[in-house]
Amino acid sequence: MTPLLWIAAGAVVATLALAFGGARLARPLLAVDRIGTAAATVIACAALAVAVFAGLWQVVARFATETPSVWSEALVRTALIWMAMLGLAVAVRTGALVSIDIAHRLASGALRRGLEAAALAMSLTLMAVLFWFGWIMAERVQFQEMAGLEVSIAWGYAAIPVGAVFAALGALAQFLDRRSEELEAAV
Repeated sequence: MTPLLWIAAGAVVATLALAFGGARLARPLLAVDRIGTAAATVIACAALAVAVFAGLWQVVARFATETPSVWSEALVRTALIWMAMLGLAVAVRTGALVSIDIAHRLASGALRRGLEAAALAMSLTLMAVLFWFGWIMAERVQFQEMAGLEVSIAWGYAAIPVGAVFAALGALAQFLDRRSEELEAAV
């Protein structure tokens, strides 16, 4: 069996285990999720602030001092990657991603829970694939350096598996304790 089939099978098994026996896991998982989502939110906001200030410095250095900064572009790019991957975790937890809201609204009972379980299985599969390939890429480039920053490119690629772990945790918590802020505000 290929690794991707193992990933998909693992996601389905995790979904079934959570759907049929997740009551005991709910409290500790939601406690870990509260901490994880708060940390992801803070780090994503900090990464956005770093990107804004590095981008501002890049403009000032280029046009005011006429000496372009060699490090700011790489820092902006890396900070935005971290912001996006950790922001994904926050979006998954708050139910802000594109969802099947019409089907969710029309369904009830077991059918609704089945739709939520299918969405969880697909989300966990995606996050596992992101983790798998992000980890492989971070390992491959660990000895290469970002031009201008003099740090390993692996720090940029590490955002993918880290964000995938936070997003998978958010997806599990969303399944156990549904937050549908986007659905409630929709017309």
